[in-house]
Amino acid sequence: MYFSLSVSPFSLSLQGVVVKNMSFKVGQTLTITGIPNSEATQLKEVPYPFCLCALLFLSCSFVINVGNSEDDLALHMNPRFDAHGDTRAVVCNSYHGGKWCEEHREGGFPFNQGQEFKINITFTKEQFLVSFPDGSEIHFPNRQGDEKYKYMHFEGDVRIQGVEIK
Repeated sequence: MYFSLSVSPFSLSLQGVVVKNMSFKVGQTLTITGIPNSEATQLKEVPYPFCLCALLFLSCSFVINVGNSEDDLALHMNPRFDAHGDTRAVVCNSYHGGKWCEEHREGGFPFNQGQEFKINITFTKEQFLVSFPDGSEIHFPNRQGDEKYKYMHFEGDVRIQGVEIK
């Protein structure tokens, strides 16, 4: 199953892209290609009335969520160029029962602003194996233990170019 997304980084960072009822099952691999926004860590002038302040600092990060709904996320992957106190870190977590679980940090940071990336996420009953082109990997546990997820959400300073499940 393959589809291509063509959403500008501006509209994506405001609303995100949600995919519902697209089954991601144990044994399958989800491949995501995209380009992180190259201008996201600059100070931007925001015209009144959009912001009461004259300047807005935009931190750079993006999010890939996989789960059953926005309130039940098995994998929340957040590559952070410079956001939430992290610099060049990939932070993974899960969200269940109205609460975030313990954050998980592992591996390197294979992303460059303005350069295309390709992520492969292989789903097993025990874990999500996230593989990057530089050979680094993240092993994130399948904390919910489900064998199928139907919800995906992409948001932040990124333009997602393609999503494929095989």
